[in-house]
Amino acid sequence: MVPRSYSELNTELSFLVDQHAEEASFLAVLRDYALRAPHYDIEHLDNLDNRLDAHLDGLRIAEQTGLETLLSQLGPHAIGEMFASVVLAFEAGNAQLLSRLSEHLRSAEDTERGYLMALGWLDWERISPWIDRMLAASDPLFRRLGLAACGMHRRDPGSALATELSLAAPCVMARAARTVGELRRRDLLPILRTHRLHPDAPTRFWVNWAAAQMGDEQALEPLRQFAEQPGAFQYRALGVSLAWQQREASIAWIRQLVQNPAQRRIGIQALGLLGDPVCVPWLIQQMSDLPCSRVAGEAFSLITGADLALLDLELRDLPDFDAGPNDDPGDPNVAMDPDEDLPWPAPQAIEVWWQGHGADFQAGTGYVLGLAQNEHSFQLALVHGQQRQRIAAACGIARFRPNEVLFPTSAPAWRQKKWLEARHTHP
Repeated sequence: MVPRSYSELNTELSFLVDQHAEEASFLAVLRDYALRAPHYDIEHLDNLDNRLDAHLDGLRIAEQTGLETLLSQLGPHAIGEMFASVVLAFEAGNAQLLSRLSEHLRSAEDTERGYLMALGWLDWERISPWIDRMLAASDPLFRRLGLAACGMHRRDPGSALATELSLAAPCVMARAARTVGELRRRDLLPILRTHRLHPDAPTRFWVNWAAAQMGDEQALEPLRQFAEQPGAFQYRALGVSLAWQQREASIAWIRQLVQNPAQRRIGIQALGLLGDPVCVPWLIQQMSDLPCSRVAGEAFSLITGADLALLDLELRDLPDFDAGPNDDPGDPNVAMDPDEDLPWPAPQAIEVWWQGHGADFQAGTGYVLGLAQNEHSFQLALVHGQQRQRIAAACGIARFRPNEVLFPTSAPAWRQKKWLEARHTHP
């Protein structure tokens, strides 16, 4: 065997480091999507987290070469590369590198998502020495990042929250309000209420989202307005609204949603969250309408706990339907299909299943994954459900545990499992 030259070894090492950088960046973005996906449960998330950390390990072993590779790939939209760079920089305690990443962040706002993801991924002990500096920074960007880190780790930043709610620019106030809601800081509810009609939409959403998490019924009407409009806040607003408002009000509201063709999809999701099996026959009818079929199947599963794939309740011949963007540059439809990862339900097979199991469900009772909605069933949904179901369960359980911080369904899986074990439920 001919020994490889130094140049060949160097080339091979460079290739391996490039692969680790590319995979870590890709998996970080995939993980960000998976946190809100309908087909990832906590075990899937755990596997994804382990794959991501394995590639970060490769970059850690490469030391300076790994960092330089990531930094060379930083661009205006490099979310995954920013994530990996921030993780390595904090782990190394490299103030110079963190400063360099901060400068990049100022000129490439899209990469803030990657920075935030890294703050949520890292252990609190790793980032906590830096958080006080962030919260005291003159630049609103870093105060926002510091507040976000506290919220994601469910760590109370103390007086900084009241300060930012009273004085901050909207971009910081929105994050402060979100953190208040995540921590359930009821002492700050009076300040939140003064911003209920804030002209900045993200600030207005997070203020009312946080207030609703603490039982403020006056926050529900602004949240319903967000739930009725497509956008980044729609599903969050829907989940919190249905978790906290009175059942009769929810029923009347959902009736209006499903009767409006433009709002039927969100209305179907609302029926799933409400959980009343009386709507199941209507949901089965909607499964024959291609634009609503998969989301109706998702609502059916959320209520009944029936896994369409496991029970062979999926269509075998998939319909010719594409709700997402196509190759036509003149087509204004650029949004991805929100139901792309949901199974196609088989209405006739589901009708037969319901005939055999419908008697197990009581009309007028809310169900989640086949069990009557209560603290225990929401807790089980956090353990066994898929991410969209788990997000709904976190909203539901918040009502039963008003003095606890909100369960963090976006945290690394190992951390979530530790929280679940502390709540005496084992995955």
